[in-house]
Amino acid sequence: MARLKEFYKSEVAPALMTKFNYSSPMQIPRLEKVVVNVGCGDAKDNSKVIDAVMADIAAITGQKPVATKARKSISNFKLREGSLNGVKVTLRADKMYEFVDKLFNLSLPRVRDFKGINPNAFDGRGNYSLGLKEQLIFPEIEYDKVDKVRGMDIVFVTTANTDEEAKELLALLGAPFARQ
Repeated sequence: MARLKEFYKSEVAPALMTKFNYSSPMQIPRLEKVVVNVGCGDAKDNSKVIDAVMADIAAITGQKPVATKARKSISNFKLREGSLNGVKVTLRADKMYEFVDKLFNLSLPRVRDFKGINPNAFDGRGNYSLGLKEQLIFPEIEYDKVDKVRGMDIVFVTTANTDEEAKELLALLGAPFARQ
């Protein structure tokens, strides 16, 4: 289950230590959390949408998600403050490593015409964001039971100080970055 966590300790951490010449093992970047977010704009019309998305995300991540509410009213989008408009889940520790392993090794290779993930989607502080167009790439989702194809955002939050350190960390964990 925590195969990737053990791999981090035995392979990734020493490789990062030598590449970036850290003086202390506490300087080695690590994956802090993974946040999976699904926005549901059509939830304002049909309240059952949130339940379906919550079931999908719970099956994918193995953890119960939280419904998110709108912070402000936006009349152009017919959105009221406090109305449900999405679902998110924050993964840490073993569930995080299990999800990352499944994402990199099972799900992303199932994407049609997959050439790798964008190596430039870092935020300047060592965090990486990845957008998926459909939830069907995960093996837990049954194609026949999906009412609508929805995308999701996945954010990898690391303790790295620079994008270069974070990219090296994710690459060593198995992230399939596209060639430039």
